[in-house]
Amino acid sequence: MVKKKKKGSKPYKKDSKYRKDNGPVKAKKHLGQHFLKDEDIAKQIADTLTLDGYRNVLEIGPGTGVLTKYLLQNEIDLVAMDLDSESIVYLNQNFPLEHPEILGNNNSFKVLEADFLKYDLSTLFGSEPFAITGNFPYNISTQIVFKMLEWRHQIPEFTGMFQKEVAERICAKEGNKTYGILSVFTQAYYNAEYLFTVSPEVFDPPPKVLSGVLRLTRKENHDLDCDEKLFFRIVKTAFNQRRKTLRNSLKTFELSNILKEDTIFDQRPEQLAVADFIGLAKKIANDTV
Repeated sequence: MVKKKKKGSKPYKKDSKYRKDNGPVKAKKHLGQHFLKDEDIAKQIADTLTLDGYRNVLEIGPGTGVLTKYLLQNEIDLVAMDLDSESIVYLNQNFPLEHPEILGNNNSFKVLEADFLKYDLSTLFGSEPFAITGNFPYNISTQIVFKMLEWRHQIPEFTGMFQKEVAERICAKEGNKTYGILSVFTQAYYNAEYLFTVSPEVFDPPPKVLSGVLRLTRKENHDLDCDEKLFFRIVKTAFNQRRKTLRNSLKTFELSNILKEDTIFDQRPEQLAVADFIGLAKKIANDTV
């Protein structure tokens, strides 16, 4: 789907106002902030959103708005959520004055001071679908994904930047040593794509790790064909003892001797695809001791 661009939007000049020595907002270590200062990378992240079937977007951790202004070149309704009060003041007061051409009739922009992990997302866009994107604080990035999964029925797309290792873990396939609980839970409902790697020097201050940008696109049928609570329990239990075979790690499920003869129990959790875990949940649900 071709994105709808705001009529008359103008390209942005690259500048240096986001440098630490003269930036409008200072990065705060306790919030895990690393402000993106590379305009090209910001545009690439904004372009990861397909805007297919939705126009509502939630940006988490907008900071100095370097990504925000590229998001607003599209015909969207954007909510930028940040816990940093200094960032909120800047985005409310200075940002609209610096970029008046992108705040028009074809989009809307709201700034919200809030903690995403504690916020009731139903108050943002009602029952309408919305996407999530952002340069996520690395210290809470996995928690952001788990909360997003709780709202999966309303979120068709999720994109953004993580620590590279976390992004790779989310997108990892079975047989990979980084494949785990986060991989399985995410890929049960979304198709995961690792898009590109970002080096530390494009941030202020630069992190000590590489970063990775990914896109999650919700599967057409995102209701699992099994007892979901049982599925979650099986996956967590199996990976909590990932070096053991399923026959040993799932002993607490009190499986019948007949079921335990199934060859799937000879495998370790990282060898099972998402579909295998779903099938296993169905087998255990139908098991009679």
